[in-house]
Amino acid sequence: MIPEGLIIQESRHGPAETAERLVAAVKARGLTVMAEIDHAAAAVGVGLELRPTKVIQFGNPRGGTPLMAAAQSVGIDLPLKALVWQDAEGRTWLGYNDPNWIAARHGVAAAAAGPVKAMTDMLAAVALAATDGEGA
Repeated sequence: MIPEGLIIQESRHGPAETAERLVAAVKARGLTVMAEIDHAAAAVGVGLELRPTKVIQFGNPRGGTPLMAAAQSVGIDLPLKALVWQDAEGRTWLGYNDPNWIAARHGVAAAAAGPVKAMTDMLAAVALAATDGEGA
């Protein structure tokens, strides 16, 4: 079951390569990588095991500010982020919050239609570049 508002696609690459490709695609579009959170490494640090699971946060104030200007609560969902993980069968996945879902969640869908479309298109492009090797 896919959680509401989450877009998920399988990668033909392993988790480390998918994350590297995602970072490269984000940077190629002039966005800033703000953080990389390696949940699996954190688990090891406390003596636990977790399959590869990494969150990459990224964005550009030109894209996010219009949404936050319409409703500052959008700031809880920005900067944008993508999750790369490996499931129990060894498959690699990339998931991210649908910008339309974010806008609807905060009641700014109509007020921020242009920026939401731009985010949607950009996220689809970087996800494709990270998972299929196209569009970077």
